[in-house]
Amino acid sequence: MLEEYFPVLIFLIIGTGISLLLTAVPFIVAEKKPDDEKLSPYECGFEAFDSARKRFDVRFYLVAILFIIFDLEVAFLFPWAMAFGDIGLFGFWSMMVFLTVLTVGFIYEWKKGALEWE
Repeated sequence: MLEEYFPVLIFLIIGTGISLLLTAVPFIVAEKKPDDEKLSPYECGFEAFDSARKRFDVRFYLVAILFIIFDLEVAFLFPWAMAFGDIGLFGFWSMMVFLTVLTVGFIYEWKKGALEWE
């Protein structure tokens, strides 16, 4: 029985060896000459001027949540479209209800001004 798992063990050993090798080689080969330009902040383009612990505007979170909602909508639409011929009228109307709820929610957010950045 253990003979059947031997190829899996070999695969794990080789995979672990390759990943450790590819992780260690840059530390050995790479030049270690940091200068001021390499050590400067690059995420936002300017020096940090305040604490990273300050509060963010709620609009950042709102945009992230809206992205997730509409991304999930698309994720549900692809399999629905692929199986459209097999699901019949029940599947069609179920998706129409789903899309209607999302559309009503989107219109509500739009009317409330949640999408305005100001």
